[in-house]
Amino acid sequence: MSALRVGYARCSTAEQDLEVQRRELATLGVDPDRIYVDHGLSGATRDRPGLREALAAVRDGDVLVVTKLDRLARSVRDASEIVEDLTVRGVVLQIGTSVHNPHDPIGRLLFNVLAMVAEFESDLIRARTREGMAVARAKGRLRGRAPKLTRSQRALLVDLHAKQTHSVQEICELFGISRATVYRELERARTTEGVTDRDSARERA
Repeated sequence: MSALRVGYARCSTAEQDLEVQRRELATLGVDPDRIYVDHGLSGATRDRPGLREALAAVRDGDVLVVTKLDRLARSVRDASEIVEDLTVRGVVLQIGTSVHNPHDPIGRLLFNVLAMVAEFESDLIRARTREGMAVARAKGRLRGRAPKLTRSQRALLVDLHAKQTHSVQEICELFGISRATVYRELERARTTEGVTDRDSARERA
């Protein structure tokens, strides 16, 4: 019985395209119906539905195929744990065109080097992202998410709630927001009102 080839592909962000990985896996001999994917999940997250399905699909003698090691894992520990699990079950790991042989000392060494490089690259990306956000904040370009409601909409929301003419659910439907947003806006209004009252008291004094 010939070995079953199972592919796994992953993209960290929802904007990225998985088609390149799909095509490469097909070139490596994986049937398109046996390719499992995770879209919008980091490789640092072990709890990935697509990865679970791919690992569950392989049996003794089968081959798990990924285009690059960082598609499978982004840390040395995680990569090592996955490989140990595959080794115990008799599953071969193929990274691109290279087949990893866990029983070969040189093969294990090369795999560990690849895992270290993947983790290092992941750390670099996180560091550059933090630095970029810090620079953007310093230049005033990063101001957080835009508010869900305009100032006039917030005032109307508070007024409707105060008059008790609409329930919280009706307010949610009216403005197209969640209950959490309604309560957050009400709390913001109470806080702002308290600050205004204190300022007015100081002015009168």
